[in-house]
Amino acid sequence: MITLAFIGLVGGLITGVSPCVLPMLPIIFFAGTAGKTEPASKTASAGGGVLLDEPAVKKARDFRPLKIIAGIVVSFSLFTLTGSVILSALGLPDDFLRWGGLTILTLVGLGLIFPALGHWIEKPFYRLPKINRNNNGAFVLGLGLGTLYVPCAGPVLAAITVAGATGNVGWRTVVLTVSFALGAALPLLIFASAGSRISQRVKAYRDHARGFRIGGGVVMILLAIALAFNITDVIQRSLPSYTSGLEKKVAENKTVQGVLAPALGQGGQDLAKCTPGAAELASCGAAPEFTGTQKWFNTPGGKPASIGGLKGKVVLVDFWAYSCINCQRATPHLLAWDKAYRSLGLEIVGIHSPEFAFEKSAGNLESAIRKEGIAYPVGQDNNLATWTQYRNQYWPAKYLVDAGGTVRSIKFGEGGYGQTEDQIRQLLKDANPEVQLPAPVDGTVKAPSIGGAGTTPETYLAYSRSANLRGTGKLTPGKTVAFGLNSAQPDDTYSLGGNWKVGTQSVASTTGSTARLNYNAAKVYHVLSGEGTVTVSIPGEPDKTIKVSGTPNAYQLVDKPAQERKTMTLTYSPGISAFTFSFG
Repeated sequence: MITLAFIGLVGGLITGVSPCVLPMLPIIFFAGTAGKTEPASKTASAGGGVLLDEPAVKKARDFRPLKIIAGIVVSFSLFTLTGSVILSALGLPDDFLRWGGLTILTLVGLGLIFPALGHWIEKPFYRLPKINRNNNGAFVLGLGLGTLYVPCAGPVLAAITVAGATGNVGWRTVVLTVSFALGAALPLLIFASAGSRISQRVKAYRDHARGFRIGGGVVMILLAIALAFNITDVIQRSLPSYTSGLEKKVAENKTVQGVLAPALGQGGQDLAKCTPGAAELASCGAAPEFTGTQKWFNTPGGKPASIGGLKGKVVLVDFWAYSCINCQRATPHLLAWDKAYRSLGLEIVGIHSPEFAFEKSAGNLESAIRKEGIAYPVGQDNNLATWTQYRNQYWPAKYLVDAGGTVRSIKFGEGGYGQTEDQIRQLLKDANPEVQLPAPVDGTVKAPSIGGAGTTPETYLAYSRSANLRGTGKLTPGKTVAFGLNSAQPDDTYSLGGNWKVGTQSVASTTGSTARLNYNAAKVYHVLSGEGTVTVSIPGEPDKTIKVSGTPNAYQLVDKPAQERKTMTLTYSPGISAFTFSFG
C-alpha cells in the first residue's frame, strides 16, 4: 500500500506542475487572498461571511488555503471514481459536474465582488458544527474546483479513470486516487498560501483589500468563462510539454506498471513482469482468460474463444475499437500476419473494447469486421471485462502469448511492427523448431503512417467531448442549432455552419450543414454514418465528394505524402451523423 500511495503521490506531483494546471493557478491565488487575518468576531461587516470581512492588521492563522485544497481533493477523488455512476443513475449529462464547478466558481467570484452573495453562499455551512465557521466558503470553492481540475492523462490517472468507468473500485484504487489528488494539489497549496500571506503581510494589500477582492472576483469570473469555452486550451497548447519526459519514465517503469495494473482488475498480476515495448521476450505469467464478452465473430458456431482452447498456438491478443483511427492504422499489419502465419501456428484474437456507445452495437461491429476483411476471431468486450483482466489502458494494445499460454510481450499504441513480427517468428520457432517461416511480411504492408510531431489531435464534434469548437453557436444536446463558420479558423480547431441536430456523441446534418476544419496532418479521417454525401473543399485543390453509407466508420478525406497546414470546408447532405476527425 505504501508503494501504491507513493506512486500516486509522485504521479500527482508531476501532474501538479504540468501545463494542464496553469488555468487553476490564478483562481487558487486570488482565492487565497480572500481569507481573514483575525477572528470573525473582530471583523464583522455589513454582509458577514468570509468573502466580505476586511482584513485587520492583527495576524491570525488562516486555514483557507488548506480548506480550498481539501475541497479539491475530496471532489476530485469522489467524482473521478463514482461520477459516471452517479450521473448515469440520475440521468444527467456527462459534463454536468463540470458545469456545476463553473457555476460555483462564478458564484464565488461574484461573492468577492458582492459581499452579501458571499454570505449567502456560506450560510448553509453555518449549521455544520464540526466545520470552523471561518472561511467555510473556501471548502465550497475547493469542491467546485475539483470538478474542473482535469489534469494531463498519465499512467496513474489512466488507471484511476478506467477503474472508475468499469466500477472496479476497491481500496487500492481509493488509495491511488487520494494520493494522486494530494500530490496534484500540493503545488496548488503553495499558490493559495502565497495569496494568504500577501493578504496578511503586505501593507498595500491591507490598505486596498476591497479593491483587490473585487479584482480577484473579476479574474475568477473571466477564468470561468475561459474554461467554459476552452479558451485556456490555446495557452496550454502553445507551451512545451515540459513534464512529458517524467511522465514517460513513470509510464515505462516496471515497478509502476506492476503496481498500477492490479488497480484495474483481479487477474494477471504477473503481467507487470513485462516492460511494454521491450524488444526482448519476457515471462509475464499466464494469460488471463477472455471473460465477460457478449458475442464472438469468426469462430465456429459463434462460440467463445478461450486461452485454454488455444494452447499449443502462439496467440496475439489485440485490444481495439473499430472507429479508433490508431487501431485502423494497425489493422493492415494484423491482417498480413494472420495471412502469413496462421497456418504455421499463429492465432490472432481481437478483443473489441468500445470507446463510444455506438461501438457497442453488434451489428456495427460486424459491419466493421466485414469491411476491414478481418478473418480472425473477435470478441465483443462491451463492459471492458477482458480489458480489465489484462490491465489494459490503451487503444490499440497487443499481448503476445506463447504456445504454453504465457504472456511474453506487451505493446501499447502504434508502431514497432517489425519488432512484434520478430517476436512472433521467434515464438513460432520455439513452439515448432521444424517450422519453415516465410520472409518477414511487415515491410510489404501498406498502411497509413503515424502522425508526426505537431499533428492535430483527434477532434470530437458532439456535445459530450467537443473541445475545439471555434465558431458561433453553442452545442446544446437534443436540439437543432444554427451555427456559423469561422472566417479565420484558428489552428487545430473546427466550426460548424448551418443547422445541426446536436447529440451527445455525434452531430447530425439537416439543412445547409457545413463544417470548417483547420488541421496539420498528412492524412485526415472523418467518422461518419447515415446515407448521403460530404463535399470536401480545400483552397487550391479540386473538390472531393465522399459517399457515406451505413453504420459509423472512418472515411479518408486527405491522403498526402507529408504533413501540411490546411483549412478545409465540408458540405453535408441531410441525414449524416458526424462523430470525429482523426489525423495521421
